[in-house]
Amino acid sequence: MLSVLGLGVCALLGVMVGLSPFDSSRAAKPVAIGPSDAPTPEAPLPPVSAAPLAAEPVATDPIPEAPPAPAPILEAKVETEATAESEAKAERETPADVSQEDSPRVAEGVLGKGDTLVRLLSAQGVSVRVVDQIAREMIGHYDFRNSQPGHRYRLVQNAEGEIESFHYRISPIIAYELTPNPDGGFTVVRNEAELWPRQTMIAGVVTTSLYGAITNLGAAPQLASDVTDVFAYDVDFSRMIRAGDEFRILYERLFRTDEDGNEIFVRPGRILAARYAGASGEYTAVYFEPQEGRGGYYRPDGSTVQREFLMAPVRYGRVTSHYAAKRRHPILKITRPHHGIDYAAPTGTPVFAVAGGEILYRGWAGGFGNLVKVRHPDGYVTYYAHLSRFADGLRLGQPVSQKQVIGYVGSTGLSTGPHVCFRVAKNGKYVNPLQLPTPEGPPLPEEFKRSFQARRDTLLASLDSGTLVAADEAL
Repeated sequence: MLSVLGLGVCALLGVMVGLSPFDSSRAAKPVAIGPSDAPTPEAPLPPVSAAPLAAEPVATDPIPEAPPAPAPILEAKVETEATAESEAKAERETPADVSQEDSPRVAEGVLGKGDTLVRLLSAQGVSVRVVDQIAREMIGHYDFRNSQPGHRYRLVQNAEGEIESFHYRISPIIAYELTPNPDGGFTVVRNEAELWPRQTMIAGVVTTSLYGAITNLGAAPQLASDVTDVFAYDVDFSRMIRAGDEFRILYERLFRTDEDGNEIFVRPGRILAARYAGASGEYTAVYFEPQEGRGGYYRPDGSTVQREFLMAPVRYGRVTSHYAAKRRHPILKITRPHHGIDYAAPTGTPVFAVAGGEILYRGWAGGFGNLVKVRHPDGYVTYYAHLSRFADGLRLGQPVSQKQVIGYVGSTGLSTGPHVCFRVAKNGKYVNPLQLPTPEGPPLPEEFKRSFQARRDTLLASLDSGTLVAADEAL
């Protein structure tokens, strides 16, 4: 009989050992928390880390010295089952699980072509109720029907799914922030980032095009457009640029600080000084403000770079036909004068007025296609033909300023490809655009010359520092 009871006790102990929390197969293992959707470089999320969870020690039941009676064996079994159930409940309520339930839920991303905010948020598990709530609260501040590819969003919700914050960025400097009020409702704020400048100098040698050289040196395309505007009165970059030409640009790069305190480059700022030297000559310009907020570009001698007429009506283009007394028309196949200069450029390239004036004509003009004529002082009229479309709001009699966009390159009328035919008439007679008189603007007033000279010397010293870099494509 004692032998039988001994065997029963051994069996019971085996069961208890099998259910022990120290069983290696049941030991707590490190909890791996995987990364969420990769945050955008603009607003990185803080890294999430978790330490391995250690199993809590559980006191084991003492082993009885003598074989118990059958009743105690039953009680031991019940106690063991209760202990196992208690352990399972404790595992379900570990601090790691509780923290995950209480942590905020983040949905963020960037709109791509054809995307809508509703579609992207819904794909990230955001309820239709929350999406509708965001849209209603943003009424009067921003209409999501105007959303564009590249817009960024970040939605933070609490464990109950309520909105803690919604951030929507429509440009590098403009964003909207929606946050709940303590007493109910929401507040929407339009934030415009404060930009701060950092001075930078680049230099290079032209091999094919100025635009390509600048971008190949790592600068933003906008800088290429800006430097072209500075020298637009002296250099026609469509026909006067040559391989081997050199350039230097001292300019500001504008930054902002994001939500996490990181510096984000936004765009190029002002060009402070620039030099272009090549087959057409050497040109240097320095930015100077005689009065705060009212500045312009001047040559080292203090004369302004601005002239009455620009050299060309487009920033970049390829001259495909010059002003000529005789030219065989590519479509009509007849020889006749060509009273303009053709600048080939991609359809949609902006075309701007080469001088201030007023709109004399806007509409269809037979072989000219879509045509704009601008009347200027002293009997001059400029023509811009074959446009794909006109600038929005352009109307007869409207005053326009120099460099104002009046239309876009196209191939309307008698045209073999996208280009703008630029013509100039003086008192009703066509003249060669390259022979236009270009009187200089007034020089700096005497009272500003000393401060200009100090500013000029500082900027040119910075401009001439560094070495030239040759690139496959010129700036």
